Amino acid sequence: MPRFASIDIGTNSVLLLVADRLPDGRFQAVVERAEITRLGRGVDTHRVLSSDGMEATLSVLVAFANEARELGAEGIAVSATSAARDAKNGADFIAAAQARAGVTVEIIPGEMEAQLSFAAVAQDFGSEAAGPLLVVDIGGGSTEFIYGSDAGTVAFRHSFDVGAVRLTERYVRTDPLSPDERGAIEAHLRDTFSALPPPPPAAMLVGVAGTVTTLYAVQHQMATYDAEAVHGGTLSRGELDALTDRLCALPLDARRALPGLQPKRADVIPAGALILREAVRALGLEACRVSDRGLRWGLLAHRFGSGSGSSRS
Repeated sequence: MPRFASIDIGTNSVLLLVADRLPDGRFQAVVERAEITRLGRGVDTHRVLSSDGMEATLSVLVAFANEARELGAEGIAVSATSAARDAKNGADFIAAAQARAGVTVEIIPGEMEAQLSFAAVAQDFGSEAAGPLLVVDIGGGSTEFIYGSDAGTVAFRHSFDVGAVRLTERYVRTDPLSPDERGAIEAHLRDTFSALPPPPPAAMLVGVAGTVTTLYAVQHQMATYDAEAVHGGTLSRGELDALTDRLCALPLDARRALPGLQPKRADVIPAGALILREAVRALGLEACRVSDRGLRWGLLAHRFGSGSGSSRS
């Protein structure tokens, strides 16, 4: 079976997927990895990728690309999202990635990011949804919303410049968050999400990316992350309310010790939880399904799915 890889370079983390393309066109994972490198640190304020963030990200990118090649990947698709889009020196990062990792990084627009995330969710959840699918993809720098029609096509998509890293850097100065800081984040999110159109009747909301999967892992106290247990899970609105209150009230050291929470994500998880909570509230829904498969899966299918052709990176 042909084998391909995708690497998703986000504001907060870098994710690798190496997968075999099955005869029916679906992909079966061989290896999945994730590392938090915080490429987007300081981008909201300075509009520049920091040398530390670039170096950490490039080191992981080199390791991931080499592993994909060693595993026999015929092609490697690499995308970068919010931080690289916003930074004035994004081209410097792309050049360094080509020189050091031997890969071409595509900085994709928010609308394409939304489309690829939706494609990954539709593959896994489309058959069980009683109505249209809604997808919320919470990243470090941006959050994408995608509404799918009953026919499975995208009816609405938009990328908002609110993410767990961006909002933490913009609003949080105390440990734990002060009531004023939390209130400022909530007010900003409610104003931002007021632009969302009402969801169609009987819609199912699915959340993707690290914030959502982490919240589910913390809710279920997973000492060891279990992707199969997380994928397809559900977070109710009541669970989200209680979990968000808890995360916002805990100091950083206590958050770092929580089962299910990567210590490197502990500083931004309160803002991430607030984004998901306010998204569910804005949409008027009572629950959010959880997907462990996001942009990297959509990117893989887009670049290397049956009929798309392939090329070695």
